[in-house]
Amino acid sequence: MLDILPSLLAFSLAMALTPGPNNVMVTASAATFGFRRTVPHMLGITVGFPAMTVAVGLGLGTVFTTYPVIHVVLKWVGAAYLCWLAWLVATASRPEAGEAGAGPFGFWRAALFQWVNPKAWLTVFGALATYTTVEAPMGPQVAFITAVFVVLTFPCLSVWALFGTVIGRFLSTGRRLRIFNVCMAALVLASLVPALQ
Repeated sequence: MLDILPSLLAFSLAMALTPGPNNVMVTASAATFGFRRTVPHMLGITVGFPAMTVAVGLGLGTVFTTYPVIHVVLKWVGAAYLCWLAWLVATASRPEAGEAGAGPFGFWRAALFQWVNPKAWLTVFGALATYTTVEAPMGPQVAFITAVFVVLTFPCLSVWALFGTVIGRFLSTGRRLRIFNVCMAALVLASLVPALQ
């Protein structure tokens, strides 16, 4: 399996560092709430995405092959949820001190979000289709791919969160924050285009 490591690392880095719903939402969260308050969101992704990889690699993909309508329904539910999240991002304002209910995604919400994230599905299916073979046992191959995702996810999310933290310093006025949030929401919506074609 080590022979595929350079290619798998390149694929994983490309998928983890390019804009997608997770990265855009982490950036917006860090810009609004700061890096520290965004860490549970990043940890949720770091655990949720590999867990989804294991589930798909060890059998859920067979369910989708047998019942493709489940995958289609999940894709459209995910798209609707992303549209709702884009609306929340676009209309978010900087929370006032002590404001009730204001806060970034928590661990569990971020982990569960992976199941409706179109880019996560594309990444998992792409990795499993490309970096596994039918000749070898599936379990070790899925474990190897998942380990690479676990190692890379948090550092890549941290890059986006740090970017959000830095840009958050320039979003001191409500107007600047609004423009930034609308741009982030537009990127979330744009990330749907490849998944829905």
